[in-house]
Amino acid sequence: MATLILVRHGRSTANTEGVLAGWTPGVRLDERGTAQAAGLPARLAAVPLAAVVSSPLERCRETLAPLLEARPALTLETDERIGECHYGDWSGRNLKELAQEPMMEVVQHHPSAVVFPGGESMRAMQARAVDAVRDWNARIDREYGEDAAFLMCSHGDIIKSLVADALGLHLDLFQRIHVEPCSVTAVRYTRSRPFLLRLGDTGELGALVPSAQGRQEKAGGDDAVVGGGAGVP
Repeated sequence: MATLILVRHGRSTANTEGVLAGWTPGVRLDERGTAQAAGLPARLAAVPLAAVVSSPLERCRETLAPLLEARPALTLETDERIGECHYGDWSGRNLKELAQEPMMEVVQHHPSAVVFPGGESMRAMQARAVDAVRDWNARIDREYGEDAAFLMCSHGDIIKSLVADALGLHLDLFQRIHVEPCSVTAVRYTRSRPFLLRLGDTGELGALVPSAQGRQEKAGGDDAVVGGGAGVP
């Protein structure tokens, strides 16, 4: 199956100000985030991409703009299912203020039990994101073959929840995962299980180029996928 490259959006004005943005409109990249986005095409230059999918929110679309400019053959697809968690009444509030809320302890230690007031549950957030990945995996496999790679630009909690799913971790453990702004996380999906290839990587990504090793899967079984270490099979 396809390789998923997850990009967290570049640093935003909400990140800088310590605000929980959620779906608040008008949250854009700050100066550093814009520079991070500008560096993304070079980092991914060696990686062929079958598709680019974005959260609908501005900060994700801004992050992808330089990459799409560098690759005019790619068309941006948008999928609301990989949009930020709907934090409801918490959206737009300062994180230091939210840290005093009794529910914040539950968010950190028992997120599967959390339903944000006026928003959604963290379980629902993970479920919709996983459904989106499954659907896109099937589409990419069907249209481009099992050695293809595609990119999704999303948000920290979404990416962390997808990593937890790939690793078979309960959602209550996903707060142990950390992804920096504009970092790359890569998951190689196979018929039997996923393999985490990168987590929160902010460096060079040439090793993610699909190789002939991946085609050994048909002859050698899914375990052959991990024989070469970090490279995408």
